[in-house]
Parts: sequence; structure tokens; C-alpha cells
Amino acid sequence: MVVWCPDWSVVAALDEADRSLRSPAAVLHANVVEVCNGPARAEGVRRGQRRRDAQARCPELVLLPANPDRDARAFGPVLSVVEDLRPGVSALRPGLLAVRAPGSWYGTETAAAATVCQALVESGVWDVRFGIADDLFTAEQAARTADVQSWTVVPPDGSAAFLRGLPVHVLQDDGPRGRELVGLLQRLGLRTLGDLADLPGDAVEHRLGSHGAAVRRRARGEDRTLFAARTPPPELDADVVFEPPLESVEAITFSVRTTAERFLSQLAQRQLVATGVRVEAESDGVVCSARTWLHPRHFSARDLVDRVHWQLQSAGSTSGPGGSLRARKQSGEVRAPIELVRFVPEVVESAAAHGEALWGSASDDLVERGVARVQGMVGFDAVRRPVLQGGRSPAARQSLVPWGERAVDLRPVDRPWPGRVPGPAPVRVFATPPLAEVVDDAGREVRVTDRGVVTGEPRRFRLGDGVLPWQPVTAWAGPWPTDEGWWSGGAGPSARFQVVGADGRAWLLLRGPEGWSLEAGYD
Repeated sequence: MVVWCPDWSVVAALDEADRSLRSPAAVLHANVVEVCNGPARAEGVRRGQRRRDAQARCPELVLLPANPDRDARAFGPVLSVVEDLRPGVSALRPGLLAVRAPGSWYGTETAAAATVCQALVESGVWDVRFGIADDLFTAEQAARTADVQSWTVVPPDGSAAFLRGLPVHVLQDDGPRGRELVGLLQRLGLRTLGDLADLPGDAVEHRLGSHGAAVRRRARGEDRTLFAARTPPPELDADVVFEPPLESVEAITFSVRTTAERFLSQLAQRQLVATGVRVEAESDGVVCSARTWLHPRHFSARDLVDRVHWQLQSAGSTSGPGGSLRARKQSGEVRAPIELVRFVPEVVESAAAHGEALWGSASDDLVERGVARVQGMVGFDAVRRPVLQGGRSPAARQSLVPWGERAVDLRPVDRPWPGRVPGPAPVRVFATPPLAEVVDDAGREVRVTDRGVVTGEPRRFRLGDGVLPWQPVTAWAGPWPTDEGWWSGGAGPSARFQVVGADGRAWLLLRGPEGWSLEAGYD
């Protein structure tokens, strides 16, 4: 039995982009339509079209990037649903799976297809079709002839008769070799699989080679291609149930230690470590707190217990704006009684890649434990470390990440970032830039036009808030103009200057729409 979910790449991409499945959409690779859905085909979009041709036929077409990993991840739940009903599932590719027809268990093959179809529809997969036949190729073609949420059953020993009337272009799904072979068969005047099946086998192999002979056997219903059933992934989750439910954060934290050790032990048995763990807490059968925690190395049992403590403590903070941090931390109660805590491994890696150094890692453990104690007193998000990211200004290139978390969703450093001031980087970056003034020989304020032209040469400058009084400019460089956020009504165009004063110190000044300010200093 073959289960086919048409246009799966588009379905997975629309779901990831949180767009309606009824939107005309296409997945592009190298500016060519790789897959398109039914609404797009109704407007004339076809596979193999260039991007501009597809948009010309359907201006409202949603363009989505190709991502095989995304498609495979989205297809995982479909495999699990079928696997619960019939073990031995094989994922042929995202959107297409095969399994031994479970007709004897469900009474008939039609009843088996109906049962699997109902389970998939209930899980949210609406467009699903089934094909049942003696061999894999015929079952796939039978699924492609079925209607939505329906099935086609080919009688035993009826594969040759079923395939005979199908056009040869059904062989195009065999990749580039299949498309090349279809073109050759059509040029030879062969229009259906029956025409190919009627040719002498020796002549086909002599003219088309071993691949052509294998395709001929498929067309005759003689294909005996086997598929390898996947081994279901092990259940690595670990949870602890509290009866009766607990309301104290300290009591919950104390009770999950054994579960955390069991969770890591079952990973270690498979030579794995967890670098990303999702902690879920349930109350009255509903997940009331869930968060994915990342670790720069890998989690220990003590790390997991700390994460549970921080997560529940944060979820239980109910005091208003006037409440102090100490009052929130000392409350020690959650908003609702917790009846279950679950650890779910979201990122696992080989333990061999996280072995200790030659002299051990005792010093690193002491540092991490000390920081963890500070986090336990002041809060997880209150202890942060600086991380470099992409940006134009020195402040924009900084990001603070909670200690123990990996930096994610950062702007890439390797992008050009036009308008960025070249190195070396300044030593001090002001969180609140003080005001500044820069004037020319005539005492007029130096400005920058919309074209990035300086209205006068900087001769004197001073820094506000008592940072530096008036002094001459001995050297300057710039401007480096930028215009960030113009698409969303940003601050407007600005320009940066490097200025060296008479005392030898260098500064990074910004001329924005509101005037001059001091961004950083090269001490």
C-alpha cells in the first residue's frame, strides 16, 4: 500500500510560513518551479517554469524556497500515524510512503485504506490518496489515480492491465533520467506504457540499456523492487507524575532529579547527549509551561534541575509592577498545581563529539556552577554574556545572551553591511549616546546632505554631558552614510565620522536627523 500526499513540499512550506493551504503557491529551486499546488496549477503554473513566467500567469502566487530538510521533518508525523496502525513503514520521499498492505488485519484492503485515511485526516492531513497493488510501482500509480481521501485497489495479478493505458510521462518522476527517457520514448512514437510493454525485451535493452529494460519490466507489472522499512525512533522522553499535584517550586525541583538522571541515562545508553531539551509542565491535563533550553556543551542532571527551577519560578511570578524581584523569587509557588513534568530531547548529538579534554573540565564546571548559583539568586535572564552579530553600528553588533543558552536568531556577521565603519573596533560603546557638536571654520554646524556630502570640514567638536570640552579636530574620516528602517518609517538617513581630538583620543560620532551624538570611543 502506497500513501501519497500530493504537493507535499508546498504543504510543508505553507505550514511553516503560517499561510493558508488554499493560497496558490510554488516551491522554487534556482528560480525554477519545482512543485506547485492545485490553486497554482489552475492559474497555469507548471513544474519547470521560470519564476517570472509563473508570476506572469499568477500574480498572487506565493513563492517559497525549497528545503528538503523541512519537508522531511513535516512528513515525520505522517509516518508515525501510519506506523501506529501498521509497523514497517518506508518513506520513499517526503509526501510518499509505502507499507505492506494490512488487509488481513482489517478484513479487506479497502477497509485498511479507509482506516489509515481516517487516522491521517484526523491528524490534519487533508489531501491523502492510497494505492494498493502487487508491486511498488503499480501501487504508486494507483495512488496517483485516486481522488482526495480515496483509494484505488488493483486486483491481484492485475498490474499489467492497470498500467497498460497509462501515458509514458508517468515515468518522469524517476528524476532526470526518467525525463530524458520519456522524451526519447515519445520521439519513438510510444505514447502509453502498454506500447513500451509490447516491445521485445532484447531490443529494449539493446537500445535503452539496463535502465530501459528495468522500466519495461515496470510497465509490464513485473517490478519486484523491495523497500526497506524504517525502524521506529526510540521514545527518549522522560516524565514524572505528581500525585497529588505539587504547588511548591522547591518540591517540584527536588522531585524531578531522579527523572532527569533517568532521562540522561537512556540517552547515554545510545551514546548520545542532549544539547537542546524542551521542558513541559502540565496542570489539569494541559501544558501550562513549556520552554526549549539550549546548552553550549551538553546537559547534566544538575543543569536540567536548574532549568526546571528557573522555568517554574518565572511562570509563578505573579506580582505586579510594584513588586520587587526578591518578593517574586521568594514566593516559591506556581500559578497552578503541577501534576506532570516532562523532558523532551529536541537536539541530540553523539557523545563522542563531547568528550572531555585531556586534563578534564573541572575548571569549566566550577565556573558554570558558580554562574548557575548567581542565576538562581537573581534570575536566569539576569546573567548574560556578550555575543558578536552583524550590523552597521557598534551597538547593533552587540547582543546579550543568557548564560548557558546558545546564541540563536542573530544577524549573520559575514554579510557586507554597507555603511559599517571599518576596523579596528571601538573600545567603549555608549548605551545612551551623549550629545555632541561639530562645527567648521566659520562656527557653523557640520551637516551631511541626502547625497552623503559634508557641508563643511570639521574643525572643532565637543562632547556633551561633561565628557569633553571644545577642542580642535586634528584628523577625521568619513562620512559612512546609512539609511536604516526607511521601509518602516525609521529615524532617517544618518552618517558616522571618526574624529581625533588634540589630546590624541579618537571618537566615533553619528550625525543623525536630530543632530550629533557620540556612539563610541577608541580609548
